Amino acid sequence: MKAGAVEFLLKPFDSQELLKAIDSAIAQNRDARVTRAAIADLRRRYGLLTPREREVLPVVVAGLLNKQTAAELGTSEITIQVHRGQIMRKMAASSLAELVKMAGKLGIS
Repeated sequence: MKAGAVEFLLKPFDSQELLKAIDSAIAQNRDARVTRAAIADLRRRYGLLTPREREVLPVVVAGLLNKQTAAELGTSEITIQVHRGQIMRKMAASSLAELVKMAGKLGIS
């Protein structure tokens, strides 16, 4: 019924109801802008990755060990360690769990 409206006020409405609806709309807008900015920042960081690092990222966030990732991608374990380190640095992730959350927000599984 609201069709995207923040609030639906029936006439006659109380001025406090109107102010409450306006405050709610402002808060929702603020939250949406923060979320969009965070996603844009994640996309910017993802854009810093090389094509090979983008290939390694989904395998790493899937939980595979470096040895398993290397076997799957046909490269050495040392190379995967280097790529993984570069991914963590470029994505500014302090842990694998944080990197997994970032990947989830970007739609990388």
